[in-house]
Amino acid sequence: MSDTQLPPDNTTAPNGAVPPGPLLLNLQYTKDLSFEVPGAPEIFATLREQPRIDLALDVQARPLQQGGNVYEVELQIRADAQAPAPNGTTQPAFIAELSYCGIFTLNVEPNLVEPLLLVECPRLLFPFARNILADVTRDGGFPPVMLSPIDFVALWQSRRGQGDAQFQGGAPVPPLASA
Repeated sequence: MSDTQLPPDNTTAPNGAVPPGPLLLNLQYTKDLSFEVPGAPEIFATLREQPRIDLALDVQARPLQQGGNVYEVELQIRADAQAPAPNGTTQPAFIAELSYCGIFTLNVEPNLVEPLLLVECPRLLFPFARNILADVTRDGGFPPVMLSPIDFVALWQSRRGQGDAQFQGGAPVPPLASA
């Protein structure tokens, strides 16, 4: 019997290592984080109700090497909060911007690369980005922004339905529409 054969259950490689799965999250990190309170400290004295928050979400993916199977997936979230001003207009309460990334290795057929990069990868990153956004807004003196779960399948399908260019080999993925 040759020592290069896999056991019948295919759970280990010839050297005893576990073979990589179709999607491997190698690393995740905060690429950029910004939190601004343009009207501080006055905004805290005049804020009487929860500010209105406009959210924008974007997913970008790019290969780290041309023709390789390792990609950086970037989940970008922007929260713009507006609060009523004493004079009856609105004023910015805070602006939070987060770029949260993961380095992923994909071992799949080429036709599965795009859905994995734009659906599964951001789905894995989202809980961590959500927590960071909630913490930074709370630490900034406001109620924490608690993002609802995101349907990344619907966002991906919406992007494809709008006729945007599809991910191909080394081309960057076009941005998603604002959430």
